[in-house]
Amino acid sequence: MLRRDGVTLSLGSRAFEILFYLAERPGKVIGKAELIDHVWSDVTVEEGSLRVHVAAIRKALGDGQFGNRYIASVKGRGYSFIESVIRLEDSTEQRRSAAILAADVVGYSALMERAAEATYAEYERLKRESIAPSLSRHQGRLIKTTGDSALAEFASPLAALRCAVEVQAHLASGDSPLRLRVGINVGDAIVGPEGDLLGDGITIAVRLERIADPGGILISEQVYSEVEGKLEVGFEDRGEQQFKSIAKPVRVYAICAQAHNAPMGAAPSLPDKPSIAVLPFQNLSSDPEQEFFADGMVEEITTALSRFKALFVIARNSSFTYKGRAVEVKQVGRELGVRYVLEGSVRKAENRVRITGQLIDAATGAHLWADRFDGGLGDIFDLQDQVTERVVGAIAPAVETAEIERARYKPTESLDAYAIYLRGLAKFYQYGNRLATADALRLFNRAIELDPEFALAYSHASHCYAHAKTNSWLSGTADELAEASRLAQRALELGKDDASVLSGSGWALAFVVRDLGVGTSLIDRALMLNSNLAVAWRCSGWMRLWLGDPKLAIEHFARATRLSPLGWWLADIQSGIAHAHFFLDRYDEAASWAAMAMQNNPDFQAGVRISAASNAIAGRTEEAHETTVRLQRLNSALRVSTLKQVLGPYRHAEDLTRYEEGLRKAGLPE
Repeated sequence: MLRRDGVTLSLGSRAFEILFYLAERPGKVIGKAELIDHVWSDVTVEEGSLRVHVAAIRKALGDGQFGNRYIASVKGRGYSFIESVIRLEDSTEQRRSAAILAADVVGYSALMERAAEATYAEYERLKRESIAPSLSRHQGRLIKTTGDSALAEFASPLAALRCAVEVQAHLASGDSPLRLRVGINVGDAIVGPEGDLLGDGITIAVRLERIADPGGILISEQVYSEVEGKLEVGFEDRGEQQFKSIAKPVRVYAICAQAHNAPMGAAPSLPDKPSIAVLPFQNLSSDPEQEFFADGMVEEITTALSRFKALFVIARNSSFTYKGRAVEVKQVGRELGVRYVLEGSVRKAENRVRITGQLIDAATGAHLWADRFDGGLGDIFDLQDQVTERVVGAIAPAVETAEIERARYKPTESLDAYAIYLRGLAKFYQYGNRLATADALRLFNRAIELDPEFALAYSHASHCYAHAKTNSWLSGTADELAEASRLAQRALELGKDDASVLSGSGWALAFVVRDLGVGTSLIDRALMLNSNLAVAWRCSGWMRLWLGDPKLAIEHFARATRLSPLGWWLADIQSGIAHAHFFLDRYDEAASWAAMAMQNNPDFQAGVRISAASNAIAGRTEEAHETTVRLQRLNSALRVSTLKQVLGPYRHAEDLTRYEEGLRKAGLPE
């Protein structure tokens, strides 16, 4: 409570917090940005708002009257509290120890931009069905809500943590696309004039929430000291964090699911399997054009490692999201959910190659081994095998010799064909780029000319036709279908026991040639040979959808996401999950997943189509029409009557009919 000459002064909560922050630091110049960040941590405001509140404080205090000065403006810097006659009365009503929980919805603004009504409805459902009941059970008090963020006070840190674990577990077990970040702190708080709480204790809780993993919970050391051993969870020490506007560093702990001791919100590791991600290797060659060669080494080593059933290997697409980024290995381990990380470099000069590698324990940052491998260009596959075997020997010594022999697989004997194939891969992974896909097909065909028995080149060439069909680039002629089929069939003849070949060819046969039965059997065999193959799980998800089993489709898409939680095809997987919810009559969930797909790739037509159809059937006509306008900009020739040409081979006619009806309601021309 603030008094002047025995009279209680009236100030709004924001102004009170500004005054409190300045008064705690008398004589120190506090920058405007620091004040704004402290007081408006949950929203973006201009300096004008700060000036208005400072003016209100000065008026309430009588600043400037009769020579009294309390707050000085320091030009170009900020404000300073210069008088020490103001105090906050110490009473249990005004200052108390509080356990504070701060929560925020991950990516809420972007989701609202894509599907406002669906996202809002889902958030309201989450508050109604999970957050409010859990607050009540654990006697929490909601202090403040602002859009997608909330602050709550609890009688004890243990009650706050129980509430947070309960809500996050509810979200993780359901189909909601929303994810929360949560931070919990305990400390002294000042009761503001409107009953809200102010002070560093609350600020720390908000700062913890901001750096938490999606789906995760971070707590301060003070909370840890009071809850450790009292709840069935584990703790991961994240070290000290220096937060803006907080004088001393704060030691932080992440809450872990005790069964696996993995942080909540991180992707769970599979039990009893060493897990690894291979990061992009640095190109040390003088020629920047050799970048594709270094990328190809990573592709081959990742593929070789994935053949070991004793390992869990993150897909190349997720690992390559770190390309060109300075990132800590511990962060990679948390974000991808792996224990080990392999990083290295490639130097290619004339006919010589040097590969260096170092294997790091992502949990501790310790280096398990580092080595270099030198040889001629003709020895490149042997060098890759050496790297692979050293990794396996370090993290899975019980891997059987038979598996090591099976992993010794050379995609081609022609180094010229291999070099061109690697160039094709670099183009192939520019998903959604029409010219890049055409270049990839040309390069794969050139590799086939140099080595007519190069199975992976045939498989990827057939997959290019699937890329084109997904984006409506195929004209649908008999010649195109025949060529896609020929490439896929030839790949299968040459690589019937290669899971990557089976996946690429199976996808082309199912999606382009529309032989769903054969395509599904090939994907099933690919997964039997290599259960680490994310692309096979992704293909399987779509095929289960086309076969009329959307629940199983969601499970398979989830497996794909676990193996490749980042990367160029995330929008594809999210779109697939949206389709599955659509066919399960969960139109709000479908719209939310479609919004995430559009956020990751605004030009991915499958995501835009299912967004329009879902919103239309859910009754959100305006959003559906806006999305349809976007869809027609991407594909001006699309009509309800031609929809079947760009979709997969749905086994049940009623699924296609419902899809058509959704887009018809969304305003797609007949």
